[in-house]
Amino acid sequence: MILSLLVDSLTFRYPGGSKIFSGWGGRFVPGEMVALTGPSGCGKSTLLYILGLMVKPTTGRVLVDGVDAYAHTDAHRARLRASLFGFVFQDSALDTSRSVVDNVVEPALYRGQRRRDVVDDAVALLNRFEVRVDFSRRPGQVSGGQAQRIALCRALLCNPAYVLADEPTGNLDRDSARLVLAALRARANDGAVVLIATHDPDVVAECDRQVLL
Repeated sequence: MILSLLVDSLTFRYPGGSKIFSGWGGRFVPGEMVALTGPSGCGKSTLLYILGLMVKPTTGRVLVDGVDAYAHTDAHRARLRASLFGFVFQDSALDTSRSVVDNVVEPALYRGQRRRDVVDDAVALLNRFEVRVDFSRRPGQVSGGQAQRIALCRALLCNPAYVLADEPTGNLDRDSARLVLAALRARANDGAVVLIATHDPDVVAECDRQVLL
């Protein structure tokens, strides 16, 4: 059973910088796709990193599956990330030293699965999202739009409970963007919490609700 993702009294300040959040809170429930919006610099990406247990807040709690993740060790958060989260970063953040297909299977390896047990699923996702490249290529040999779809495949491979996407359609044409949004919607319909940081009004229109930061 997937539980809500809760944020309570969140404050964040970069070293030497001003506060981005001050006592912010929110609740994201299974089955909904939420757009995180606001002007550049308002903290959309930072909030995704905090919710995804990659950046520790200055104060406040993030409850993942009912657990205050930042009250535990880095190792505990790493296990939660591996078991529960899928990420689509704004710049795709693919490992340039590994092949396309090995980038996709990476989350499964962190969960302790064997490559041979998931590679067929990875290939099926790449085909589903029309990644029309040799899967043995390195990410530096594919276009930005293809790289973003590869990143989506990586995020969805293990059917994560929480999907965090940072401008996932930013490098895509309209048809590719529709394909990505449909996949994120399908994951939400399957009971996941899907959060999308975006400037795109078309993406916002596809979401269940909007959170303005």
